[in-house]
Amino acid sequence: MDPTTADKQPIKMLHDRVLCELDPEVGERRSSGGIVIPATAAMGARRLAWAVVAAVGPHARAVEVGDRVLFDPEDKAEVEVHGDTYVVMRERDVHAVAAGRLADASAGLYL
Repeated sequence: MDPTTADKQPIKMLHDRVLCELDPEVGERRSSGGIVIPATAAMGARRLAWAVVAAVGPHARAVEVGDRVLFDPEDKAEVEVHGDTYVVMRERDVHAVAAGRLADASAGLYL
């Protein structure tokens, strides 16, 4: 098998697995006063992170490709695909979903 073609094979997520690409703003945050807070700053409470869904397995029911999902970054597994870093998690590890298709549901929160 040619090693140059081995890394270009299609990937299919299995079961309820979700493949997400981290939002670029996850690394550092900005306070309301404009102060940049680095990702390495210690926080008193656990901080959840947002990511964009890149692929889902056939048994994922609540998330679709393109949705933004909220998850705990301490419970993530990272994988590198073609030089890009992705997060793999189970659908049950997703705390919330933000998507335009959910506008009809009365969630009460808007991002």
